[in-house]
Amino acid sequence: MSSISRRSLIGYSGTAAAGAVIAGTASASPAQAAQAAQTESASTAADFPEGTLFGGRSQRNTGSDMPSELEIKFSIANAETPAAYSVTPQEIADAINGLLASRGWPAVTFYGTPAPAPLN
Repeated sequence: MSSISRRSLIGYSGTAAAGAVIAGTASASPAQAAQAAQTESASTAADFPEGTLFGGRSQRNTGSDMPSELEIKFSIANAETPAAYSVTPQEIADAINGLLASRGWPAVTFYGTPAPAPLN
């Protein structure tokens, strides 16, 4: 049995990836399970090519007559970056959502273009 909790694994790599990792690593060591999660997460990120534009919106009602809306767009390209220093779109999305939560905004679901597909 792995010592990695299902909750932490799901938070790290997404429910589909976590399910595959949990099923495939039931008897694996924690280090092997973490490596499998990273590999699965990296293969999911490969669905979006370098330089993909991601965007999303967050809305909230501040109690006044006008609702508030925040639109965020970002793109990332790791040009000739060693794997240890690469930054993934998912990491950026998670960091942005952490900042938004600290300011009272709902989380944003980011979509990659040109074919709209959810990142998170």
